Amino acid sequence: MHNTLEFSDLLRLIDERSTAFRATVASAPSLDAKVPTCPEWTLFDLAQHLGGGDRFWAAIVGAGPADGPPAEAAAERAALTPPREREALVAWLDESTQLLLDVLREVGPDAGCWAWWSGVQTPRTAGGVARHRVQESAVHTYDAQLAAGAPQPMPTEVTLDGLEEFLFTCVATLSAWPHKPTAFDFHATEGRSWRLTLDGDGARTTRLPAAPDGQGPDAPGVSAHATAGELILFLYDRIQADSVRLDGDAGLFDRLRDWEPED
Repeated sequence: MHNTLEFSDLLRLIDERSTAFRATVASAPSLDAKVPTCPEWTLFDLAQHLGGGDRFWAAIVGAGPADGPPAEAAAERAALTPPREREALVAWLDESTQLLLDVLREVGPDAGCWAWWSGVQTPRTAGGVARHRVQESAVHTYDAQLAAGAPQPMPTEVTLDGLEEFLFTCVATLSAWPHKPTAFDFHATEGRSWRLTLDGDGARTTRLPAAPDGQGPDAPGVSAHATAGELILFLYDRIQADSVRLDGDAGLFDRLRDWEPED
């Protein structure tokens, strides 16, 4: 049995991954380096996106429960002009992260706020935001390191929670799956497994006590086997399918990526 990370751990990991991101920005050969995993962006663009995201979510969490993001927060994000001088940019990124962390600490994990996700398995709370920002910071740190030519594995603590967070946040929905009901199993080599079920009631993920044998009437449509970090990068389209082991109908992942739930 495994537990979701504590709120204090989430805040620590946001800080740690953001620190790693800043270190990459500070040491990269050029801020104009292309980001292979975000083809339209340079490293500077990626820094603007991550820092702007921290500021955007700080405003959202600070605003409390709402039907949408605060208009002023969206306007400020659209008008962001981070400094292009490297040292000033790194300082701006640090300030951005601290703004987010300060608001999260102030309101606590149970404070309600707007969020773009369905709320089916990830609550629309400061705690839900913190858990998701860990993954945003971690994946974009990988992107930055790749752009700088020195990608590093994400910490296991981040990836084991992150795989579940992706399934709970980015996939869970009450919108009906428009195809034949099926299931996706994810098996991390670190010893944890999850099942994503899709049918007329939507999409939801459950933890599996152990990796099933993949046979019989309860067999999934497809199962993915790799480290938790590799599975996250695969789900975020950072690595190709041949980087993980897929058993079953691999084409189901194309259907999942093409699906646009209504909620």
